[in-house]
Amino acid sequence: MTAPSPKPRRAPAKSARRRAREFALQGLYEWLISGSDAGVIDAHVREQDGFAKCDTAHFDALLHGCINEAADLDAVLARHVDRKTSELSPVEHAVLMIGSYELRHCIDVPYKVAINEAVELAKSFGGTDGHKYVNGVLDKAAADLRPAEVEAARSARG
Repeated sequence: MTAPSPKPRRAPAKSARRRAREFALQGLYEWLISGSDAGVIDAHVREQDGFAKCDTAHFDALLHGCINEAADLDAVLARHVDRKTSELSPVEHAVLMIGSYELRHCIDVPYKVAINEAVELAKSFGGTDGHKYVNGVLDKAAADLRPAEVEAARSARG
């Protein structure tokens, strides 16, 4: 008699928020590459398989917020990147925009979670070591955007 083979483990289901970030990343990538109208991009993204499983309110906030505040977000990022934001890869630029937008506006998302989610996006969609760059930039940006929260976390570490 043969031993039962172990069942293959399935990856944990993605949260609706993570899906929203992934779809927002796709939309921002399209916007950075083509400069298309936000409404047209929004419609394209909403046609993608699996869109119904995302947090649409968070998607809307990220996509439209990042596009509407692109200059302000780039100004925040410019203090922490080693080149012009226009010279970043479009994927890393979009990930950094999402991360800085969440740090600035999504106070219900702890700053470490916002950074980690951006790092995960960069690992999934970006270049080989892009996630390290995203982590470093957003860690510095968090100190600007959420100084009290960052200081409290650093003080707690000792």
